Amino acid sequence: MNAEKFSPSPNPDRFSQRLNELRAALQNSNPDRLAEVTGSEWVPNPAGGEVQLLYWGQPVRVTAKDWLVYKGDSVEPASDYEQTMLLYYFTIADGAPEQNRWISFSDLPDGRFYTQAFQGYTGRELWVAFKDDVAAFENACQSLGGARQDLGDAAYRFQVLPHFPILVVYWSGDEDFSGSAQVLFDASASHYLTTDACAVLGSTITRKLIAAKPKTQEV
Repeated sequence: MNAEKFSPSPNPDRFSQRLNELRAALQNSNPDRLAEVTGSEWVPNPAGGEVQLLYWGQPVRVTAKDWLVYKGDSVEPASDYEQTMLLYYFTIADGAPEQNRWISFSDLPDGRFYTQAFQGYTGRELWVAFKDDVAAFENACQSLGGARQDLGDAAYRFQVLPHFPILVVYWSGDEDFSGSAQVLFDASASHYLTTDACAVLGSTITRKLIAAKPKTQEV
């Protein structure tokens, strides 16, 4: 296994190479069945129909004729990165129910070999960004539509795709232990995305939260 596949950066060339393979894999798919296992809605139309769903809380459309992904009412296809994440989901989804049990990256298939790197560019980055400012972490999570969960000092669930949630947990430090943060996945995650896709989405939520951190006002 190549460690590069767990790179946190959505490399455009890497994703564009995968898109043709994913579209080929979906060519003979039954869109009704796909909508069922992905928690989406199949909408027939004269152009061949499309599957509609939410991605990071925003509406997207996936055309069944050529498997192109569009955001909202846009007539321009989404980025290769976004399209790859959606088509991975459509290719792998098997309809397994969420287990409502959170697991770490190391519990994903082959994840234990790269869990230290994953923690470095997710939980570690979050801790460096927020330090012990739990309120700032909570504000950032809430601004992105996170749902509060009863874990750690603060934890928020983000519904990335209909059957694919992510949990971000934050623990503040004390005089004996440094604080930390961790990105977790539902135990059903491997029924919907590859481990490398999970790595990229973990990095994505990390960047989103750091970007959403409230700016410190100068006095």
